[in-house]
Amino acid sequence: MKFTLSWLNQFISTAGLTVAQIADKLTMLGLEVDSVETLFADLEPITTARVTEVTKHPDADKLTVCSVDTGAEIIQVVCGAPNVRAGMLTAIAQPGVKLPDGTKIKKSKVRGVASAGMLCSARELGLSNDHGGLLELDGQLAAGLPLVDALGLRDTVIEVDLTPNRSDCASVRGIAREVGSFTGGTLKPLVPLVTPLTGKNVGYEVIIEDPDLCPRYTARKLTNVTIGPSPLWMQQRLSAVGMRPINNIVDITNYVMLESGQPLHAFDFTTIIGSKIIVRRPTAEETSLITLDSSQRQLDPDMLLICDAERPVAVAGVMGGLATEITEATTTILLESACFNPVSIRRTARKLAIPSEASYRFERGVDPNLADSALERAVNLIVEYTGAHADPDGIDVYPGSKPPLQLNLRTERVCSLLGMNLSREEVARYLQSIEFQVVALDDATLQVEVPSFRIDIEREIDLIEEVARLVGYNEIPTSQPFIRMDYPERDDQRVLRQEVGRILTAQGFFEAINYSFVAEQHLTLCRLAEDDPRRRVTRLLNPLSEEQEIMRSMLLPGLLENVRRNINFQRSDIRLFETGKIFLQHQADTLPEEHMHLCAVISGHRYPDAESLYYSEQEADFFDIKGAVANLFQVLRVTSTNGGSLFGDASLQVQPYCDPACAAVIKDGEKMIGSLGAVHPEILKNFGIKQPVYFLEIDLQQLLTLKKSPKQFAALPKYPSVKRDISLVVPDTLPAGDLLRAIQTQQQKYLESVEIFDVYRGKPIQSGHKSVALSVTYRSATATLDDQSVDKVHDKIVNSLMAEFNARYREGYEA
Repeated sequence: MKFTLSWLNQFISTAGLTVAQIADKLTMLGLEVDSVETLFADLEPITTARVTEVTKHPDADKLTVCSVDTGAEIIQVVCGAPNVRAGMLTAIAQPGVKLPDGTKIKKSKVRGVASAGMLCSARELGLSNDHGGLLELDGQLAAGLPLVDALGLRDTVIEVDLTPNRSDCASVRGIAREVGSFTGGTLKPLVPLVTPLTGKNVGYEVIIEDPDLCPRYTARKLTNVTIGPSPLWMQQRLSAVGMRPINNIVDITNYVMLESGQPLHAFDFTTIIGSKIIVRRPTAEETSLITLDSSQRQLDPDMLLICDAERPVAVAGVMGGLATEITEATTTILLESACFNPVSIRRTARKLAIPSEASYRFERGVDPNLADSALERAVNLIVEYTGAHADPDGIDVYPGSKPPLQLNLRTERVCSLLGMNLSREEVARYLQSIEFQVVALDDATLQVEVPSFRIDIEREIDLIEEVARLVGYNEIPTSQPFIRMDYPERDDQRVLRQEVGRILTAQGFFEAINYSFVAEQHLTLCRLAEDDPRRRVTRLLNPLSEEQEIMRSMLLPGLLENVRRNINFQRSDIRLFETGKIFLQHQADTLPEEHMHLCAVISGHRYPDAESLYYSEQEADFFDIKGAVANLFQVLRVTSTNGGSLFGDASLQVQPYCDPACAAVIKDGEKMIGSLGAVHPEILKNFGIKQPVYFLEIDLQQLLTLKKSPKQFAALPKYPSVKRDISLVVPDTLPAGDLLRAIQTQQQKYLESVEIFDVYRGKPIQSGHKSVALSVTYRSATATLDDQSVDKVHDKIVNSLMAEFNARYREGYEA
C-alpha cells in the first residue's frame, strides 16, 4: 500500500513528526514500512526564473535570445519555445544541472550566441507529456524559488507492506486511522454527509440473486458527464503511488478506492440493456466475456458476474467488460460501489489470472458499511471535475446487513497477558483511538463494539492484541525466565529403559523398533490359548492393512519377524532387543492397559563375526540368554527381596511358545517378572525360522519394584590375596549355585569372593552325583594373611558345606 504524506495529512495531522518517526511508529504498530521515497528529488536543482526581455536570434528564425532573471542575477539564454515572452515566469535549469531524462546542462553557444542555461517545458521536467511550450508558472511567484515548492510538489511516498488480515489499512484513510492512534489527532470523515439512497424513481433497477456473494450493492447515475483529463494534482497523486492516469472518471474511481479502500466501477449507462443491474452467476450459455483489456475470459459457473437484462457486463470485483466501457463519447454513467465475498473474488481472480487493485482489496475483505460513503465521495468529485449532474437519489441493496459484533474485554486478562498494569480507562482509550466503541460494564470489564471495517477481530484475545499494538511492543516489560537450579525429577521408567538399552548394546545386542500395530495372526502363530489375556486386544477402526489391525499384546512376534528377515538376508548371527509398550484390553469400553516390556532374542553363533581360527563355531544356547539376563541384573544391582536367586523353575509356568525342556522364569517370591528359554520348534516353523532362537521377556514395571543394592566404593587392596580350591561331590539334583549362596551367607572373616570353575559328571564320580569345584579368595584389609589363618576359616567353610549338603571330598582334589 503506497500513499503520500500530503494525502495522509488530508485526513490526520502529522505536524511535529518527521517522516522517519512516522515510518518507525507504523512499523511498530504492525504495518511494516518497506520504503520511503522523496518525490521529484531530481527537480530540486530546478528553480523559477522570470523572462525580462526577448529578442530574435540573429542567425535563426525559430530561436530567441532571452534575458532571464534567476533571482540572483540576469543571464542570457537561447530558447526555441513558441510561447516565450517577456514577463512570464517559468523554470530554468542552469549549467551543471541534470534533467530527469539524464541530460546535463552546460554553457554553450547556439548559432554563435552564448546560452547560460535552459528554460524548461513540463515534458522536459517529467511533469506531463505536454510539449506545447515552456512551463508557465503563476506570475505572482518570485524568481529563484525551488520549482518543487513553487508547484507544491514537495512530498514523500511511503510504502507499507500489509498482512492479509489488515484490509482496513489498504487505504490512505485506514493508514491515517492508525497514525491517529499515536498522534492523538481526530480522523476526518471521508465525506461530511452521505445522501440517503431510497431507490425511488431512479429509472434503473438492481437485483442481487446471490446475496451470499454480494452482501451490498449501491449505485448512482450521473448525466452530462464530460470525459477529459483529471486535474493535475490528482494525476500527480495517482502517479506517485504507481497508477497511470487515464481520464477523469477512471482516475476518480481509482483515487477514491485508494483513499477509502472501497473499489468502484463506472458503466456507460447507455450500454446497459434494460436499465437493469443483476448480480448473479453465469448461465450455461454464458461461457466468456471480453474484459476492459480486450481479452476474452472464459467464465466458470462459480464466478460472480455483473449483468444487465441480457448479458454479463463485468466480472464482479475483478474487472469490467469492454461493452460498457467509459469512452470519450460517454455522457451518462452508472457508478457502482459494492461489496463482494472475499473467497469468491479470490478464486475468480486466480482462475482468470487478473490481479488488480480492486481484487486485492475484495480478496482481503471490504467493509460493507463503506459502500455508500465512498460512492458519495466519488459522486462529489465527478460533479466537481467533469461538470456532471448527479441524480438526487440512487439504489442501495443491502441483504447482508449484520449487527455489529460486541465482545467483553477483561482488564485483568489484558494486564495478565501483557505483563503490564493498565487501568480500565487506559485500555478503553487505546481502543477508542482506532474507532472502537467502548462501554464499561463494571469495574473490571469493558464491552467493545467492533467496527465493521475490522473483519479480523473475532475474540477477546484479538482485542488484547490490539491493545498490545497500541501500547507499543517496545513498552511491554521484559524479564528473565525463572529457572529452578535444583535437579529435575526423573522418570524412573525412562531411566530404566535407557540403562537396559545401554547394558544390552554393550553385550552385542542391537535395538529393534517395531510398529505397535500388528497382525492378529501373530497370537495364533504363538499358540496362545483362547482364554489367554493377551488374546483380548485393542482393534483399530481403520487399519492400513491386515498386518496392522490390532495393538500388540506381546513383543516377541515382532522380533521373530526381524529374525526371519535377517536370516533371509544371510545374517544368521542375531542378537536383538526391543523395549516398548504392550496393550491389554480388559474391558471393551475402556482404554487398554499399557505395560512397558523388554524382549530380547539370540540366534546363531555364540561369537558372531569372530575368526574361526581363534573361536570354534559354537552355537548360542540357553545359557547365553540366561547370562545376558544375569549380567543385566548385576549391572542394574537388582536382587530378590529375600536375597535368593531371581531365576526359578518354569515347569508350572512355561509359556505356550517356549520349549518346556529349556525354560526358566524370573520371579521375586510369588511376583512374576519375566521368562526366558528356547522358542518352541513349532513356533519357529510357524514364523519360517530354521535355526534355534532363545528369548527373554521382562516386565520393566515389575523390574522397577525389585530391591536395588546401593553403590559401594572401596579402596584398592593393599595386601595380597590367598586362593583355596574346594572340590566336592554332591547329589546331581543340587543346584551348584546353592553352594555359592551357602558360602556367601556365612560371611566368614577374610572371605572376599567365591566362584564355580568346574562341574563334572562321569567316571569315577558315582552315578547320580556330580563334582563341583569352587575357587575361594581370602584377603585381609589390615595385614598379609598366613596359611594358619586361612586354613582355619577355610576348614569352617568346607565342614559347613559337607554337613548342609551331604557332600564329600573328591578323591585327589582336596584343598
